Amino acid sequence: MMDNVSQITMFFLSGLNETNNHRFILFSLTLLCYCVILIANTSVIVTIIMDNNLHEPMYILLCTFFMNALYGTAGFYPKFLWDLLSPVHVISYSGCFVQVQVIASFVFTDLSILSVMAYDRYVAICRPLEYHSVMSKQRLIILVSFSWMTPFCISGINVFLTSRLKLCSQHVAKIYCMNCMIVKLACFPAETVVNSIVVYITIFIYLFHGIFIVLSYMYLIKTCANSIENRAKFMQTCVPHLTSLLIFFVNILTDVMFVRFGSKDSPQALKNFVALEYLVIPPLLNPFIYGFKLSKIRNRIMVVLTLKN
Repeated sequence: MMDNVSQITMFFLSGLNETNNHRFILFSLTLLCYCVILIANTSVIVTIIMDNNLHEPMYILLCTFFMNALYGTAGFYPKFLWDLLSPVHVISYSGCFVQVQVIASFVFTDLSILSVMAYDRYVAICRPLEYHSVMSKQRLIILVSFSWMTPFCISGINVFLTSRLKLCSQHVAKIYCMNCMIVKLACFPAETVVNSIVVYITIFIYLFHGIFIVLSYMYLIKTCANSIENRAKFMQTCVPHLTSLLIFFVNILTDVMFVRFGSKDSPQALKNFVALEYLVIPPLLNPFIYGFKLSKIRNRIMVVLTLKN
């Protein structure tokens, strides 16, 4: 048993141990996926920034949404690509906690931004005459700051508490560092009580986010059912949000349920697929969902592409 956490200087990631025979194929597919994520998200971000007609609350929120996707994937893909070409899959002690912080805050921020988007659509459709006064520049700045800073602080508290634990193993049974997997390495389970309390508080906070989103869209659907104009507006601007939300919840719930209740005897390939879902599917699909569905973004991108040709 280790007497001090400082004796651990690195972690071994065991999730890729069975991929040696296919690592070059996986590397090529992962690199292609990451390039598409970078290009697609950056294209929408630049489009929104460069077009003054898109400097509206909904599009500014979308811009932060796609920036968060770039932030979160940057905490995973470069290291993952390196591991696919490396015979030994290790990460430094500090690097592991940085990765935990980035990926956790990325997930929390996504849900926070989706909550603000739901509020924005509620005000736009249910209280249209008050929209510009409610969603003022000052309030938008506050909401965006809240969407970034609160998740960063919450994930930071979880990381700090985990970093204080004395660990008895260096082997993380995943393809990237995850807070709950590190906590399982603790020498004394009794020391993780505070971690568990903070985790449950975190779950409660973001469960409230989810309830708020569901209630907002239920009210939106009820309001739009009696108006053809509102139904058109809902289909145009809310359906992409709902699609992103559904993808997000399915991916996160699948991963959480698998971590909590999944069998240890499950194939490693299945474990890796579940672990990768929310780092691949939402960042990859969201730019296309919004780019094709929101006419202002789609038309602007088409104009740029036409000019280049």
